[in-house]
Amino acid sequence: MKKAVKDYTPVIVGIGQLLNRSRDLGDAIEPIEMMLACLRAAEEDSESKLLGDVDSMRVIRGIWDYGNPARYLSEALGCGKAQSIGTLFGGNQVQAVINRSCLDIQSGQNSLIAITGAENGSSSSRARKEGIKLIATEIRGHPDEILGSQKPEHHDFEIAKGIKQAIQVYPMYENAIRAARQESVADHLKRVSELWARFNEVALQNPNAWIKDEFTAEEIRTPTDANRRISFPYTKMMNANMVVDMGAALILCSVGKARELGIPERKWIYPVAGVQGYDHFSASVRDNFYSSPGLGLVGKKVMELAKISPEEIDYVDLYSCFPSAVQIAARELGFSEERALTVTGGLTFGGGPLNNYVMHAVARTAELLRETPETTAFVSANGGNLYKHVHCVYSSQAPEEPFQFENIQREIDALPSRVCLPEYNGKVDVESYSVMYTGDKPAIIAYCSGITNDGARVWSNCYDEDVLHDMTEMEFCGRTAVIKHDGTIGNFS
Repeated sequence: MKKAVKDYTPVIVGIGQLLNRSRDLGDAIEPIEMMLACLRAAEEDSESKLLGDVDSMRVIRGIWDYGNPARYLSEALGCGKAQSIGTLFGGNQVQAVINRSCLDIQSGQNSLIAITGAENGSSSSRARKEGIKLIATEIRGHPDEILGSQKPEHHDFEIAKGIKQAIQVYPMYENAIRAARQESVADHLKRVSELWARFNEVALQNPNAWIKDEFTAEEIRTPTDANRRISFPYTKMMNANMVVDMGAALILCSVGKARELGIPERKWIYPVAGVQGYDHFSASVRDNFYSSPGLGLVGKKVMELAKISPEEIDYVDLYSCFPSAVQIAARELGFSEERALTVTGGLTFGGGPLNNYVMHAVARTAELLRETPETTAFVSANGGNLYKHVHCVYSSQAPEEPFQFENIQREIDALPSRVCLPEYNGKVDVESYSVMYTGDKPAIIAYCSGITNDGARVWSNCYDEDVLHDMTEMEFCGRTAVIKHDGTIGNFS
């Protein structure tokens, strides 16, 4: 006998996605119009006329200048009195908003919530190069509420050494992973490129993936004019692809509202459990670069709440800004690297707008769960440089318990961390490094993390061309070196 589902149970009932691959700037669509199209597509997907009943419109922050896009969307869609909510920046925000929305529905605060986000990064990039100004609707005002908290993504001591971007930090994690696994540079690059080739294979099966070309592992790892070096060991095809024209929307409501609107049960996808927690802020103070105990605790807790094991989960989407993030997450969560770890193709091949990739992951997850009844899925979201973690388990079947949520920040705060020093002169053990390239130029700088005899972390830079070249061919993690008075590192042994 099928168990009764409580009316207050939150369900996803509508999904919509949009891709605009046109190279003609005359076809460019501004983000707010993409959001409108995605919301209408989500309504159509639900097989119900429901947008007029939306009581909360929630928009994921983009790099656009809209003041209160949620209000604009609500008024355009006939639900002008809906609560307007925005977010701060962060790749974790989509899943955080979904978790919050489930709680708001379950508590009775809301009955029908629309979530959307979009960017036209590809068109905007081409327009800037051609000196063309794209249409941008002026939308003033402020949302009723802004969700999330915002910290700088980088520690002051990192910034002092020029470390200000994710492409500088994630390669450090990658090289630390290689050293921890005791792999050679060549073997490590082969393994990682094979992992990314499997992501490419998934993208080929995803109708809403940005990149639909097939690439071998060798093509992914081999530098070419079209696949230039970014930061060792990453080529362009190992980096996140956020310069896209993509949008997505989700519509959530209570089971009671879904029944009232006549939405077929085959459309219902159940968020089962969500958990949130942030690792120690910044790479500077994390215990090491090859693991993320905080991520592991968040994942283990959400699986515990959902009463499921990694082996029982049918679909997995690990946040995939860079290969190191996927490897660390897989290890911490107990997922084999050999299984499918993405439903979209990941941020390289599936693509995704800044902050909004996870909405595409959830939309694709919902499609797959509908296609294969009695299945479950796990979606992770990551903000910052692998320190803001928000996870959720989804199911095509009603859960035994109402949606469950926990914030385990206290547990994560108790995890080991490191002291980071602003300046240091003397011997260190090289923990990890990233070797940076600029355009077609050879390696121009390495950012290095060293560990002192007292176990503190200190940052330094290297400009020696011969050393930079050797760092891309030989293992430098674990070597002893000297940080000089000018903050540069040398005398490797």
